[in-house]
Amino acid sequence: MFVDQYPIRVVTLMVLSVLISPFCAFAESKSGPDTSTRAETLAVSSIIVDGHIDVPHRVFDQWVDVTQATDGGDFDYPRAKLGGLNAPFMSIYVPAALDGTHASTQRAHALIDHVEALVGRAPEKFAIARSPDDVERHFKEGKISLPLGMENGAPINGDLTNLDAFYKRGIRYITLTHSKSNAISDSSYDDNKQWDGLSTFGEELVRGMNQRGIMVDVSHVSDAAFYDTLRITKAPVIASHSSLRKFTPGFERNMDDAMLQALAKNGGVIMINFGSTFVDADAREWSDARSLEVEAMEKKHGADSEVVRHFIDSYRDRNPFPYASADDVVEHIDYAVKLIGVDHVGLGSDYDGVGDSLPIGLKDVASYPVLIQGLIERGYSDQDIRKILGLNLLRVWREVENVATNG
Repeated sequence: MFVDQYPIRVVTLMVLSVLISPFCAFAESKSGPDTSTRAETLAVSSIIVDGHIDVPHRVFDQWVDVTQATDGGDFDYPRAKLGGLNAPFMSIYVPAALDGTHASTQRAHALIDHVEALVGRAPEKFAIARSPDDVERHFKEGKISLPLGMENGAPINGDLTNLDAFYKRGIRYITLTHSKSNAISDSSYDDNKQWDGLSTFGEELVRGMNQRGIMVDVSHVSDAAFYDTLRITKAPVIASHSSLRKFTPGFERNMDDAMLQALAKNGGVIMINFGSTFVDADAREWSDARSLEVEAMEKKHGADSEVVRHFIDSYRDRNPFPYASADDVVEHIDYAVKLIGVDHVGLGSDYDGVGDSLPIGLKDVASYPVLIQGLIERGYSDQDIRKILGLNLLRVWREVENVATNG
């Protein structure tokens, strides 16, 4: 096992060293030559909670054993250990195409089965975490926690007995909707705002999640649904993988300053998405322009035509993608901290979920030391960095549990 992983680990270390080196040159002139060592030490000695990693969907599409080193994707056990990641929320993502069907509920259960299979293959490496106490215990045991978050609440299918079933299986947050407005909430991506926020059942679901100790995730929801959620919830909420609209004007999927301030007043946490199109205006404009051209081609030739497939496959060759950098992600974190305070910011990379759009320097889960290095350069204390890495999310999780216990 070690022999098979060793070459990949060495290569990853070399790559990570190259990625950190630009930060190190600046940091050494500012803080001394031990700054990069501080970043690496913080990475492996802290609880790093990532709010959103799409491994279940990745292995559902094509099974790969991420308990071992893998050639593709953004996550596997060796790279997670190298980067210090020890509590990645496994995204139980159900596509909007299944909304309103029993198949959506079945898909969610199947994805949870896949996570349980990973733990079954390597119980010495992974364990499903159902509470912050579990995360802390696994950390002491040297295991990687795999807490579960459901992306798209459609599998609830209007029945709170399904909510109970998913809670029993380990779901500890639910993203209320995804790319389309569903029976719960309007989506930030969908022009059809059928509820003008949350539906009546959506309001019932938020209350039900409060009662059971499930975090409400406001990523993907429309602005009106966000404010509806804050009006109803008795517990802090999270945005498991969102970034800041300040840097991507007009992109409703990200959060604006007023929403950030409301989130902080609620006691919640925004967990910054790493995807280039979430953190950089040029990348966002590139993505929007491609979408418009693809829509035009689909109208002309049909969505399933060979012409459209060729157009999509060759688009990057004709129009190189403007990747963001690790510092762009740090900029989002820093702006949010200055606006709403360090207690309300975390990480939600969207690894294995944003395709080939990850920033230079943050290409996989071995890269958290690069991000830490950027925070060190900006003068963050070790304790504040630990809050961003995971303590803030654990605090919210405990407060949600407390609301469920004490009302």
